[in-house]
Amino acid sequence: MNITIRNAQLEQVPEPDKGYIGKVELVVEGHAEPYEVTLFTKRGKEWDYSLHFLNEPGKEEEILALETLISEDDDTFDRIIDAVWDFYEANEEQPASE
Repeated sequence: MNITIRNAQLEQVPEPDKGYIGKVELVVEGHAEPYEVTLFTKRGKEWDYSLHFLNEPGKEEEILALETLISEDDDTFDRIIDAVWDFYEANEEQPASE
């Protein structure tokens, strides 16, 4: 399954959790609708996620196929996690605008 990540964002959750909430927008080749993966972790360790269509509802069999891939293929899941960390690190290094 060919996946293209279009956008990612990640922000830190304030105390007491000191975790992170992120979102990744992605497109799967051959699927009619784009997806969004919402991610959550406490202290940057184990991640939970929710997969849903980004804009309009799509085909159930397509989202189920992507869900299976994300849950069973560590490389795909790691790629999604890496996308939010890359976004976070890139934005941490930029000076605040005045």
